Amino acid sequence: MTSLAITADDVHDAASLIQGQVLRTPCAPSKVLSKLVGAEIWLKFENFQFTASFKERGAVNKLARLTEAERQAGVAAMSAGNHAQAVAYHATRLGIRSVIVMPKNTPFTKVRNTRDLGGEVILHGDTLADSFDYLLRELIEGRGMTLVHPYDDQYVMAGQGTVALEMLQDVPELDTLIIPIGGGGLFSGNAVAAHALRPDLRIVGVESAGYCSAYAAIQGDYSLMRGGPTIAEGIAVKGMGKLTLPVIRAHAHELVRVEESAIERAVGLLANVEKVVAEGAGAAGLAALLSDPAKYAGRKIGLIVTGGNIDPRLLASVLLRQLVHESRLVSLSIEVEDSPGFLARVAGSVGQSGGNIVQVHHERLSAGRHAKSATLEMLIEAQDEAHSNQIIADLEGAGYVVRRVYGGYGEFE
Repeated sequence: MTSLAITADDVHDAASLIQGQVLRTPCAPSKVLSKLVGAEIWLKFENFQFTASFKERGAVNKLARLTEAERQAGVAAMSAGNHAQAVAYHATRLGIRSVIVMPKNTPFTKVRNTRDLGGEVILHGDTLADSFDYLLRELIEGRGMTLVHPYDDQYVMAGQGTVALEMLQDVPELDTLIIPIGGGGLFSGNAVAAHALRPDLRIVGVESAGYCSAYAAIQGDYSLMRGGPTIAEGIAVKGMGKLTLPVIRAHAHELVRVEESAIERAVGLLANVEKVVAEGAGAAGLAALLSDPAKYAGRKIGLIVTGGNIDPRLLASVLLRQLVHESRLVSLSIEVEDSPGFLARVAGSVGQSGGNIVQVHHERLSAGRHAKSATLEMLIEAQDEAHSNQIIADLEGAGYVVRRVYGGYGEFE
């Protein structure tokens, strides 16, 4: 059998080296999520790191091992997100120059954050692949800088594996780890470390359905990689690492592909239940549980909330969509007679049913069965789907013609 890129000893060495340089994040139980999925759920909050992701662990383990000549030459990385911020922050803290190459279309907030953390940012190319080609040519070969790869590096992989060491120290009775996979660095380090301590531990890898690069590589069918927009940008990786893929083959009991709707729901639940902000990739483990809870019933499961760097506008959209999905926000189109008092009567009916009118628009010119009719378009807040159905039934019982514009589970299926 071909030896793997890292061993458990590498992860333990990393744990000793990075101690005190990154946060030892809490691993806490979630009673509500446990009840929801029928399993005992423990959450490892890597979104509490200073740059809000686990990426700091691998970055520190790599940076702290540089020779003096490498420190003087500086480091270079390719990233449009968490890896960029982790490398910039810790390189600056250690007195090392860092240059981060990002695609030209990288959101400005990520560019600004990386610069604020001390990294020099170069915007080049339309994709991460373009950025990586430039980095290798101009910075690694041209300037002699040291590459800090986001996942395909032994020290980075070992550093990420310290998450599992901490989890099993805190909760040794865990029998399952569900770990997101992008390039595979996080999964590889944690799987090697966990199986050295607990060979019987079940380890599940989770990928976005559109970017299932590990599953596609193992199946030998890259047509499975359909791409497309995703809120889990942190694991939207089109190609596996040469070092990480053999580890995934050796240690993954199962690879799960999760759809966008499950990831959205997981982000919303973490915000509403745990009161923590998780990016899409950070909620992928919970999304796998939500997609098939029966598979994990009765197990003691560790989930890693890998990061919390989600755009505030995207988070707001996800949370509002979740309210719609749960019928807690419902949009109704109500046909009424265009005469004084009808708006007040409709509002009164909604109020008597316990609904809250969030928004209303009174349309006279383009709707209705005749010239004396009008349409009220109302956005109503309800307690749940049963309550929203009752509000509609009460309006219909009062003689109004009501059409549900959106709200409810069918909207996202």
